Amino acid sequence: MILVFKHFFYKNYVGLSLWPFIILKEDSLKTDEVLINHERIHLKQQQELLILPFYILYISEWLFRTLLYLDSYRAYQNISFEREAYANERDMQYLSKRKIFGFLQYLTR
Repeated sequence: MILVFKHFFYKNYVGLSLWPFIILKEDSLKTDEVLINHERIHLKQQQELLILPFYILYISEWLFRTLLYLDSYRAYQNISFEREAYANERDMQYLSKRKIFGFLQYLTR
């Protein structure tokens, strides 16, 4: 289910997946297939990790990488979940061929 909350986002962020919702900054983004696919990849990651562990791992990895890079945005870009989603967001067939725990291959890259 896709929801729109205009005042929910920080700076340049326009989409967010919070199981089972995709939350967007603007109604017009509902037609952005790449963004929606990116967020669906996150929903799949959340589902396979039984939701709560996904958020714990996501935040833990972001904190670790923020300390590593001393840059919170660079840390965000290098979270394994984000790397998988960004690498495959343009492949509309990705979710149908994705292997379980696909984000793990992006953990050490």
